[in-house]
Amino acid sequence: MENGLFVSAIIIMVLLAMFVIPRFMVKRSIKQVIRIFRQQYALDAKSARTIDELKLRPRSMLEGMMKTRDYKPQALQALIRVDIVLTTEDDKLYLSEDKLDSSGIERR
Repeated sequence: MENGLFVSAIIIMVLLAMFVIPRFMVKRSIKQVIRIFRQQYALDAKSARTIDELKLRPRSMLEGMMKTRDYKPQALQALIRVDIVLTTEDDKLYLSEDKLDSSGIERR
């Protein structure tokens, strides 16, 4: 009986670690990415910045092995998918404040 409860608790903790924690980390990173765009003043097509200028490029495999996981590239991709971060023709990025306001992301 006690072994069954212990195994069930371990399974629940593993599922929590696999699904809930990464989702929370991406949500937190979305706010950090928005802050980066604002600090860099990348708020329209004229002031758009490259992914390197914003320091949002995904880490290499070697860097990933040496440091903790960075969820900002995933957060950036999520913002691009919902058109809050827009791309110019020359692959520069900028934050659309209008779409951000209408999305309600900052109120969450």
